[in-house]
Amino acid sequence: MSSVGKVTEEIINRSPFLREAMTENLINVSALSRKIKPELEDILGKSVKEGAIVMAIKRMTPGHYYHVDVKIRNFIATLGDFLVRSDLEDFTYQNSNTLNLKQSELMRLLVNKRDYFYTFCHGVGESTIITSNSISKDLTTIFKGEKLKSNTKNLASITIKLPPQNTEISGIYYYILKHLAWEGINIVEVVSTANEFTVVVNDDDIDSAFSVLMNLKKSSK
Repeated sequence: MSSVGKVTEEIINRSPFLREAMTENLINVSALSRKIKPELEDILGKSVKEGAIVMAIKRMTPGHYYHVDVKIRNFIATLGDFLVRSDLEDFTYQNSNTLNLKQSELMRLLVNKRDYFYTFCHGVGESTIITSNSISKDLTTIFKGEKLKSNTKNLASITIKLPPQNTEISGIYYYILKHLAWEGINIVEVVSTANEFTVVVNDDDIDSAFSVLMNLKKSSK
């Protein structure tokens, strides 16, 4: 027969965000016990006192999310330099038979240029290019005739250098994006390679985003 403690933990574990908030002591235990009480009683088929549920919650072990959080915090403390770029522009084109040819033409043009930002992401039905404003004119000329689905100006980016073991720890991107979201910073695009992670935001948000990431790194040490 299931116990109050076991069923309480099963209910809470169905919500990773709730368990994460408990790990950071952000949850009012009494309020949580009142919330899950009806479901708990329905599963057990009997009335359960709120105090018993509170005790069951307090007795729960830190569990998986606590250990993941500790790993991520230790990892964040080892992040490399942050590289900030401004004056960026985002172009999204519908994929076509000629799009890759024009991408190659643009890359040949960039061989002789210096100090620019450029990323290309080829999706299933569309492709996105994020580049410095200094290249925008050449890009629009070369890609003339392609179907432009969206174009966003006044963007900036922060590139984070990640240690090689970043692929071995789950939740790193979520941890970073979560803190940016909590500060009301809208992420326009996310770009990643094996050991780099880039967030693209509006120019107006770049100072706040940089501050959040720097504080995150400092607080993890």
